[in-house]
Amino acid sequence: MAVKKQSNVRAAAQSIRSPKDDLNQQIIRLLQQDGRMAFSEIAQQLNVSEGTIRNRVSGLRDNNMLRIVAMSDPVATEYTTDAMIGLNVAVGVTPRQVAERLEKNPRVVFILWVAGRYDLIIELVSDDDDALKEFLEHEIHANDDIANADVMPGLKNFKNQFLLKQHVRE
Repeated sequence: MAVKKQSNVRAAAQSIRSPKDDLNQQIIRLLQQDGRMAFSEIAQQLNVSEGTIRNRVSGLRDNNMLRIVAMSDPVATEYTTDAMIGLNVAVGVTPRQVAERLEKNPRVVFILWVAGRYDLIIELVSDDDDALKEFLEHEIHANDDIANADVMPGLKNFKNQFLLKQHVRE
C-alpha cells in the first residue's frame, strides 16, 4: 500500500511540472494571451484554487518548461529594417550551436532550423540599415561557424501572424 501511495505522489508531482498535463496546458494558454494575468484570475477561469495555479506555474518555471517574458511585435513597433537571412552552417558546426549564439542578440526575433537550401532561417529587425550592416559584419561574416548567408531584406510586410501562431494548433 505504501508503494502505491508513493507512486501516486510521484505521478502527481510530475503532472504539476509537465507541460503536457491538461491543466498546465490551459494555464499556459491563458498566460500566452496575457503573461501578466493574475493567478487569482487564472484560478477563477479554470475553476481551481489560486494555490494550485501558483504551484503549477512555479513547477513549470523551476523545471525550465515555462518562461514568462515580454515580447514585442516587430510590425507594431515599426522597425525600419526587417530582413530574413538564410544561413548554411560551417562543416563541423551544428545548427543548434549557431542558433544558440545568435539567439542572444536582441535584434534576432526568429530562428528556425529548416531542411532544404538553408540550415537556419533567421529574422532580424533593427532601427536602420546601419544596424543591419553591423549585425552582418559582426555576427555573420566575422564568425567561422557560418559558411554562407543569403540576406533577404524585407520590402513590405503584408501579413504577420507572429503573435497569433499559438492559436493555430487549437
